[in-house]
Amino acid sequence: MIGYSTIGVNDMDRAIAFYDALLGEIGAKQLFGMDRIKFYGKGDGGAMLAICIPYDEKPQSTGNGQMVAIAGGGEEGVKKLYAKARELGATDEGEPGERIPGMFYGAYVRDLDGNKLCFFDMKGA
Repeated sequence: MIGYSTIGVNDMDRAIAFYDALLGEIGAKQLFGMDRIKFYGKGDGGAMLAICIPYDEKPQSTGNGQMVAIAGGGEEGVKKLYAKARELGATDEGEPGERIPGMFYGAYVRDLDGNKLCFFDMKGA
């Protein structure tokens, strides 16, 4: 259903270093882009995540209530992504743990520009 989501950034080089390393943990990589936007995915036609300098060239700002959720591929994958993001300078917004018993396991961070990310494992989905 979702083709891609876009996250605004202020420093493209810094954001590329962060997302190359972070998304590489789940087998994703830069697929294509231009100077102001880069698209990440697994190249299988699935959903993508894009990082971009805002089109209006005004400073990036975070949206209240906006978040991008990235499948971790299991609880260990969630823990691995959370640890990698923190290692890369992300701030904690909720350590890995069960949020809905037996159904949803997640962890939350803010990237280097303050965008909220969730790493999750949903049982039965």
